[in-house]
Amino acid sequence: MAISEYLESRKNITGSVCGIAGLGLTFAGVAGPYWPVVVVGLYGAGALIAPPERPPLPDFPDASARLDALRGDFETLQAYLAEINLPPAAAGRLTELTGLLGALLDPGWSAELLAHDPEGVHTLSRAVRQDVPEAVDTFVRTRWWTRLAPGQEAPERHLERQLTLLQGEAEGLAAALRETEARRQESHTRYLEDRAN
Repeated sequence: MAISEYLESRKNITGSVCGIAGLGLTFAGVAGPYWPVVVVGLYGAGALIAPPERPPLPDFPDASARLDALRGDFETLQAYLAEINLPPAAAGRLTELTGLLGALLDPGWSAELLAHDPEGVHTLSRAVRQDVPEAVDTFVRTRWWTRLAPGQEAPERHLERQLTLLQGEAEGLAAALRETEARRQESHTRYLEDRAN
């Protein structure tokens, strides 16, 4: 520990306060000729009883930084999806889903709300980084195998169901954010009504 760190530490501050109390005892005539021992002893006792220094908290990126990284990953996902040829029904569902995900990730009011909702950020992150790419990639691989062995259930149906489920999850997140804003508005209305009375 550097000298400057020790001077600002809890141990030094507590010890100094106790040492000053020792000087007070000296001026009150209690310590007598042993005043240096009393002052040093009280300083040492104060330094020993002081609470230990806490290590600093880890500097994790805040929610807005995580959202910025997620926006970059969403752009990468959109570039990947642009190269995939999907059946019309699945393509339509995917367009709706990516439109909703894009709206949730847009900087602005939704980002401000998401910054205070780590579960919402996790839901979006999972959809962008895992669920959507996995659904589309699995469809592409399964479609190839289905061509080799026809007669199986069409992979398009599974993809459409997966995209529908993901759409529902994203709509649920949007509804929760909308509900948060509605509660905030109602709360402000009650505050203004109470203030008017």
